[in-house]
Amino acid sequence: MTKVALVTGGTRGIGAAISVGLKNAGYTVAANYGGNDEAAQKFKADTGIAVFKWDVGDFAASEAGIKAVEAALGPVSVLVNNAGITRDAMLHKMTAEQWRQVVSVNLDSMFNMCRNVIDGMRERGHGRIINISSINGQKGQMGQTNYSAAKAGIIGFTKALAQETAKKGVTVNVICPGYIDTEMVQAVPPKVLEGIIATIPIGRLGKADEIAKMTVFLASEDAAFITGATMTVNGAQYIAG
Repeated sequence: MTKVALVTGGTRGIGAAISVGLKNAGYTVAANYGGNDEAAQKFKADTGIAVFKWDVGDFAASEAGIKAVEAALGPVSVLVNNAGITRDAMLHKMTAEQWRQVVSVNLDSMFNMCRNVIDGMRERGHGRIINISSINGQKGQMGQTNYSAAKAGIIGFTKALAQETAKKGVTVNVICPGYIDTEMVQAVPPKVLEGIIATIPIGRLGKADEIAKMTVFLASEDAAFITGATMTVNGAQYIAG
């Protein structure tokens, strides 16, 4: 069994923590990124993790990118679909392009990435797919109809694919982080951020490393009987039934 993990959006924020966590757990990691070359090269220099650039919202680019990863490192045994963007606006002000960009990167990428690794995983009789959704895919969020729809779609995608692949030794699970202390969240105005933290019963933002540890667990053999599951990691801000 190979131990090659591919993390999309894997050079910054939660994705960077996941990439490092998997490397520390013994995986050979490939970190995909979409645009920030400077940040990606710094991440590579700091961690020694290989980086690969392509748009996960593009099927042909994803197919070529995965082939490049596998040619360099070996067959992908763990896929973490973490890449995501926001283009926030109230629906009555949202443009078609804002809708399309978010759905493309956040949801179309599920098909683009999984379709290009699933045959190999099924043939080898082993694989781990871990999809990163969001608390806002569970409860919705004003000003994020595009993002909430895409992140909710990830949950349905995960449940369906888990049923298709269970007998082939491939598990598929989804993590729904709450508000995590990343560069993106810290960019929120201080008063708004204070209001967000006030709604989290545990009284703080989550840590990227906490999402990484959940990912590493789901990738492990200890989680072999867990598939189709939604892991809610949000400090009790939203409790899913």
